[in-house]
Amino acid sequence: MERKIRIFDTTLRDGEQAPGCGMNLEEKIEIARQLELLGVDIIEAGFAISSPGDFTSVQAIAREIRGCTVASLARAVEKDIDTAYEAVKHAESPLVHTFIATSPVHMQYKLRMTPEQVLERAASAVAYAARLCPNVEFSAEDAMRSDREFLARVVEAAIASGAKTVNIPDTVGYVTPEEMFSVITYLKSAVPNIDKAVLSVHCHNDLGMAVANSLSGIKAGAGQVECTVNGLGERAGNAALEEIVMAIKTRREFLNCYTGIDTRQISRTSKLVYGIIGQTPSINKPIIGANAFAHEAGIHQHGVLAERTTYEIMSPEDVGITKSKLILGKHSGKHAIEDRLREMGYYLDGKKLTECYEKFKDLCDKKKNIVDSDLEALVNDREYVQSHYRLEYFDVHTAKASSSTCVIRLGKNDEVFEEVSLGDGPINAAYNAIDKITGGICDELNNYGIHSVSDGKDALGEVTVRLRAGDRTVTGRGLSTDIIESSILAYINGINKLIQQ
Repeated sequence: MERKIRIFDTTLRDGEQAPGCGMNLEEKIEIARQLELLGVDIIEAGFAISSPGDFTSVQAIAREIRGCTVASLARAVEKDIDTAYEAVKHAESPLVHTFIATSPVHMQYKLRMTPEQVLERAASAVAYAARLCPNVEFSAEDAMRSDREFLARVVEAAIASGAKTVNIPDTVGYVTPEEMFSVITYLKSAVPNIDKAVLSVHCHNDLGMAVANSLSGIKAGAGQVECTVNGLGERAGNAALEEIVMAIKTRREFLNCYTGIDTRQISRTSKLVYGIIGQTPSINKPIIGANAFAHEAGIHQHGVLAERTTYEIMSPEDVGITKSKLILGKHSGKHAIEDRLREMGYYLDGKKLTECYEKFKDLCDKKKNIVDSDLEALVNDREYVQSHYRLEYFDVHTAKASSSTCVIRLGKNDEVFEEVSLGDGPINAAYNAIDKITGGICDELNNYGIHSVSDGKDALGEVTVRLRAGDRTVTGRGLSTDIIESSILAYINGINKLIQQ
């Protein structure tokens, strides 16, 4: 009989821990809403006790989301568990996720606890959490480097204490698919009460096997898989949600299981997350990379034209990549834009639709024809912050072998500020002028990236910058057909985020 595999998404917790992937409250809520639309079963919204900001975001998501379970991570400590439950208790379906390490190296050097102490702590933590929240998940951190017999004892104790789900993580991305299959198979036979809980796997990608290990765990009997959108996460990242889901859909008969994911939302979800963190996928990234459905070799093109399945095991439409049926331009009305966005999987309310349409009309003054990628960029081009500064005007003068000059005019509330500055190039000059107005809140520009959203000489250019102020790092984004304007908008967006934090 086919099994439904639960998708536990930890983009907002494990994914956000990746360097440069921090998000503010509005961005996290936007991603949570999209994950709900995608159809994930559980959203791990954060690690509530780690900071006041994390607690606030977990609590806000728990209050906002109604279509899936909302979880918070907690160490096997009562204070952590109390805080986690306080953050998620208003969710329609709350979950407390507590963990402790079980591998010899972690117990000896990190926890400085004996195996028996770890066993006792795991059981008592789960029991304490279960008294607060009926839905408790327990994770044996670094399970795949743990002694199997000891791991089985911990799993048995956690289930006996009230854990409804037991997670078996490959925390450091160490094992092979064969080893993962072996461990899950062993636990299913060695743990007497294993039928009382769902087994879960959580795989990291340090050796590039996270997705393969996750699928191997499912094949062995795991009923839940933990993953992140685009494979975000610490070090080399986590198992990629989109790859796992499409592997299950494409090889459904072999794996004998399915998920509740609306795969047509995959492309939109991926682009939203990448846009918020200011990154783009590698061109050969499975499922959502630019070349995922591209065919250049003549023999491949001929085969696909004759019969798509010769070289495509999935269709672009499966993941929400559709081909435009309309030519959009300055004479297109709001209803035409709304219809096209709905075909692409974007359902905007009245205010957001109006904002997008206004941006569309502005873009039509600069581009003759608007393509789907332009529309997606306009939809995802949101501030996510209260705008402290806004761009009113800029004028740049630059020439070879001489310094550039930029005049910048920024508005803030009812005031307008203007400065002029020199720089090593037009963008440096613009950023220097902005720093004069904003008081130099940015300590360092860590990264500057630019990519074309669509094709052609009049393509939209998206700029992302990573700014640091003290121990805070944010990503700013800007979008325009004028790349200098995009750069200025990205810097202002980042400055506004730094001010808000």
